[in-house]
Amino acid sequence: MSYEKYPEIKKLYGFDPMFKWVVTGMVLTQFAMMPIVQHMSWPVVILLAYCFGGVINHSLMLAIHEIAHNLAFGHNRPLHNRLFGFFANLPIGIPISISFRKYHLEHHRYQGDEVIDVDLPTLLEAKLFCTTGGKLLWIILQPFFYSLRPLVVRPKPPQPLELVNLVIQLFFDAIVIKVFGWKVMGYLLIGSLLSMGIHPVAGHFISEHYMFRKGFETYSYYGPLNWITFNVGYHNEHHDFPAVPGSRLPEVKRIASEFYDDLPQHQSWSSVIYDFIMDPEIGPYARIKRKHYGLES
Repeated sequence: MSYEKYPEIKKLYGFDPMFKWVVTGMVLTQFAMMPIVQHMSWPVVILLAYCFGGVINHSLMLAIHEIAHNLAFGHNRPLHNRLFGFFANLPIGIPISISFRKYHLEHHRYQGDEVIDVDLPTLLEAKLFCTTGGKLLWIILQPFFYSLRPLVVRPKPPQPLELVNLVIQLFFDAIVIKVFGWKVMGYLLIGSLLSMGIHPVAGHFISEHYMFRKGFETYSYYGPLNWITFNVGYHNEHHDFPAVPGSRLPEVKRIASEFYDDLPQHQSWSSVIYDFIMDPEIGPYARIKRKHYGLES
């Protein structure tokens, strides 16, 4: 939708001044967990990583999504946003902040473009993982497909800030291993990986753009998991107004409810994962794909 009918939506543009404090609190929580996790057994560490640490790390990934849109400090302070992205990235264990932004902004501009939008699964994925068991395995391996697919499908030369992101992250990881040991590093990394696979908060990966209703490309979810994911569930609203921070997306829906209330929506991210695996009509191929119309060389 456009904002012509509701110009007051433009007043929601900008950044949420509370966002940086929420993210800082999550990062510091993970820091505080390190000396506690250090003395736990591996089974407890893995359970804690799935139920607690992974939830925080996934939320930090979605904070990085907000930061990619310059919603931490605003569009007039891009370097502040990039530096804060490095900080939010630390507990995740893998440098993603700059690389994610490089590809994600293209996803908004060229959604569904068969060449440019690396959010689209490859034809190989669609063919290999089309059965119930295959789809289950595909979701378990989602963090690897999500992070490696762009490098295979649309490789780009690394930006200087990507190298800075890498150096800072490796330095932080080395300090964690040196001071607290591999178990704590495992807690951070395992949490990041598990929370992107068979996990309730990971349901948004599938709920956002997989075609559960023919002809509908983007779906919103308005349930309680939005509280810990910066309202990423308000996905139609986000694509319509990417300059509105997540905390204000419910207000977009309230103002322009006539545009959103009748669209297909998901009630549960866990149900989305279950239905995706069990429904033979849905799979990695259930996406709207557009032909790429580039300039002829």
